[in-house]
Amino acid sequence: MKYINRELSWLSFNARVLQEAADPQVPLLERLRFLGIFSSNLDEFFRVRVATLKRMKQLGKQARLPFGESPKRILTEIFDQVIRLQNQFNTIYAGIQHELEEEKIHIINEKQLTEEQGRFVRNYFHAHVRAALVPLMVDKIEEFPYLRDHSIYLAVLLSDSQRQHKSRYALIEIPTDVVSRFLVLPSHDENAYVILLDDVIRYCLADIFYIFPHDTYQAWTVKLTRDAEIDLHDDFNATMIEKLEKGLKQRRRGRPVRFIYDATIDAGMLNYFLERMKLKKDSENLVAGARYHNFKDFIHFPTLGKHHLRYPPMQPVPHPDLQPNRSIFQVLDQKDVLLHYPYHSFDYFIDFLREAAIDPKVQEIKITLYRLAKNSKVANALINAVRNGKKVVVVMELQARFDEEHNIYWSDRLREEGATVLFGIQGLKVHCKVCLIKRKEHRETKWYANISTGNFNETTAQIYTDHCLFTSDKRITHELDQMFTFFVNTYKVPTYKYLLLSPLTMRSRIEQLIRREIAHAQKGKPAAINLKLNNLADKQMIDLLHEAALAGVKMRLMVRGACSFAPVSQRVSAHLEIRSLVDRFLEHSRLMIFWNGGDPEVYLTSADWMIRNLDGRVEMAMPILDSAIRDELIQYFELQWRDNVKARHITAQQDNPYVRNDLPPFRVQEALRDWLASRAAVVSAKSDGVQAAPKLEPQV
Repeated sequence: MKYINRELSWLSFNARVLQEAADPQVPLLERLRFLGIFSSNLDEFFRVRVATLKRMKQLGKQARLPFGESPKRILTEIFDQVIRLQNQFNTIYAGIQHELEEEKIHIINEKQLTEEQGRFVRNYFHAHVRAALVPLMVDKIEEFPYLRDHSIYLAVLLSDSQRQHKSRYALIEIPTDVVSRFLVLPSHDENAYVILLDDVIRYCLADIFYIFPHDTYQAWTVKLTRDAEIDLHDDFNATMIEKLEKGLKQRRRGRPVRFIYDATIDAGMLNYFLERMKLKKDSENLVAGARYHNFKDFIHFPTLGKHHLRYPPMQPVPHPDLQPNRSIFQVLDQKDVLLHYPYHSFDYFIDFLREAAIDPKVQEIKITLYRLAKNSKVANALINAVRNGKKVVVVMELQARFDEEHNIYWSDRLREEGATVLFGIQGLKVHCKVCLIKRKEHRETKWYANISTGNFNETTAQIYTDHCLFTSDKRITHELDQMFTFFVNTYKVPTYKYLLLSPLTMRSRIEQLIRREIAHAQKGKPAAINLKLNNLADKQMIDLLHEAALAGVKMRLMVRGACSFAPVSQRVSAHLEIRSLVDRFLEHSRLMIFWNGGDPEVYLTSADWMIRNLDGRVEMAMPILDSAIRDELIQYFELQWRDNVKARHITAQQDNPYVRNDLPPFRVQEALRDWLASRAAVVSAKSDGVQAAPKLEPQV
């Protein structure tokens, strides 16, 4: 059996993102956005995964990755892959530029400006850019300037054409945090012209360095990527927030893991920079790139009125059970409700919180928060609940990577308002997404819950596909209440009959569910497992799935990101197929379906099948007890599996071939909205509720 290295598999996922940028069927400006997503993904990959491998490499021969590989060998393969992907990226970008010109959109540089455009650029520079610049004359500074992660810089060479004055070196941070990366130039024809902020500054270098006797200015873009690991020291006198704030400051000065520079940069200047930064010339950290870096900014490239070059806006489908001006609690007294983001609106969850905040019968709101939106409606609704006299308990995960500062801010705000803010369990990230509301009804206490596969974040809910379930089922809400009690009293470990909790029971319970399918297959009974995950990299689980395939269990896996498992023999591939779906929305939901002899068990979960999720985090998988919703999720998976436009096969070769067959083209992200709308129409026409989906047979 062959395991695929997690990091190399992740690069294969990012190659699927690059496929979207290359796909001529994708609207042109969306293809530019996918280049930005690819670039942003790669930055985070270096900051986290490559940085981790470099730390492991320093341990020498004693360091081994989970599947026994050498960190040094994997790093070599990573850099080979990254160079290959970057070459593809540059080719794709050049092609997109050509197609943009056919649409009369021109991305021009400072040397292509007309005289009139030049005057506009110079006026814009003095009005909006110059005050934000801090030019540094690096050849006169004793300590080389600190280069910020995420930022890009112009390395400027000042020279004298008469050679009477010695050349000078300067460094300018491009202020994309306060000035847009893109400047749209005035146009008197049908053409649109866009210049990057980098080139606006290049055009005006003489306006910056006019006090020097030099008359020639050249500038190249450079960028430094740093290790993003946060070291939380065991200072028992410091609070968790104090430790994290100290760690965030240290992250900003993390070790360099990648230095990217324009390949055309002056050799003498590059050598000078490397020497001052104490980077070796032959280091694998050095990456020669193209003219522009930080392509993540292209996610926000201006539309320029060319709306046909974007995906059309998608209006959410109204959920038939959640009518305006009707209490959500009254609905949940009668039935469970399932939402599918982004096809349904996240506003239903906000309404759930807002109703709880003003309902006199509501006594308490408990919620786990992992990643909040910048201007979070969720946090504001919780603050409103506190002001209305409700007890609000927030389990805030401060160590949600790259969202730590947001979470610290909202923790402080919530505590200032009077909410009880807990920081989870020491040594374990709380990654499950649960909201639980306590309501006093007829002298009895009743609990209402919302369980989601994604974060309580109204921004990502518009671009991530997730499921969220509203329920008042006592079997579930009672155990969720026990879970929140565990957050307060970690020495009291509850016993769960229905929920699967990691690191307590999830791994062992999933293993039991897989072994039950193996037992059915060995007895000649129908046996099947359908999984939808973001990542699959846990060796123990992979081995068990491999055993199940050999036993004859029919398995279909949808794995969006890293997947360390692929069928490598005919015996396995006869019973196992793995696909990945990359399209307009980020596939984020996690779903497990075990055939169970024809009476399927269906689970929604926050957990991927990775060591960190199953053993090192608080995660939760919830059984779907409502038969109609269970069948709806089975049908949802069947629709996902039908995709033969955007789905790819996961193979041992990691070459991402598209799923193609003789059936009519079916693109599930386009079809799901229509499917949900048709279901809503059926419900509206029937007074007896949602029509059950037909029984489905296990397939591969």
